[in-house]
Amino acid sequence: MKRALLGLLLLAIVGSAAARYSFYVLLECPGPPLATPLRIDVATGEPFRVTAGKLVAAGLVPSARALTLWARYTGADRQIQVGAYEFQSAVSPIALVDKMRSGEAMMVHVMLPEGGTARDLALVLERGGLSASSRYLELMRDPTFARSLGVAADGLEGYLFPDTYFFSPLDAPEKVVGTFVSRFQKLFTPEMIAEATKSGFSVHQIVTLASVIEKETARDDERPLVSAVFRNRLRIGMPLQADPTVIYGIESFNGNLTRKDLDTPTPYNTYTEVGLPPGPIANPGRAALAAALHPADVPYLYFVARDDGSHEFNATLADHNRAVSRYQRSRQAKQQTG
Repeated sequence: MKRALLGLLLLAIVGSAAARYSFYVLLECPGPPLATPLRIDVATGEPFRVTAGKLVAAGLVPSARALTLWARYTGADRQIQVGAYEFQSAVSPIALVDKMRSGEAMMVHVMLPEGGTARDLALVLERGGLSASSRYLELMRDPTFARSLGVAADGLEGYLFPDTYFFSPLDAPEKVVGTFVSRFQKLFTPEMIAEATKSGFSVHQIVTLASVIEKETARDDERPLVSAVFRNRLRIGMPLQADPTVIYGIESFNGNLTRKDLDTPTPYNTYTEVGLPPGPIANPGRAALAAALHPADVPYLYFVARDDGSHEFNATLADHNRAVSRYQRSRQAKQQTG
């Protein structure tokens, strides 16, 4: 009898050791090396057993059942954070779960430079691993969506504030685009809206003017001067004659602005049309918006690019023509000696 009991005890001990070993193999041993990084998405409200199934399908975990039972026993199944998780090397199933409990999810770094267009931003988002650029452009050009975000315009060009952002690959396009607009709305304060109204402009007109200023110069010290030129021209009914607006109105611009382009009427051709273009041609930054609201107090009506990237400003056409001639001769001389 004693021998039988001893035998059962030994079997229990061996069985317990085997169970512990099996548990160790299933949950604590890293899987095989990964040839490429693997991404696992955890959606809102997703049951843990579904997440465990994804891990098994990706070859990261040998047993969804064992992992699910362990997670339920430890409470880990209720602590998983929503997000996209990238695994670059093999780790144990428990370590995988710990990462998803910590919320160390993938984030996409997005930077829209000052003067970038909606099309530029849509491509940046797509290349960053988010949704297709066509979907973002569709939203950015949708008047109904623009108004749902509180933007009184037919699209969101100009209201996608240039800055650095971080998004989850699981963020919906509506949330992503809304974040850019929200940043603009936070920056463009009620005081700025009041300043625009006081000067006889709508917010949309100020954003449009700022976008043209942004495309004309990258120098902070010149933006109030460029603003003054355009404000002075608007006041006397003189065409803005801004090349960037013409370029924006060309569907497939090839990089070469021609005389024919300048003479071809489009809503954005400020050579043939008087006044501001119908909407922004880019997304202006803080300095350009400030310049649109606060032009320099100068009588300038003209400016021309110098060889160093800065501009010369003049109040009369005669002075402007002399400046244009001077810089043209300088460039021709450099080409001949170069």
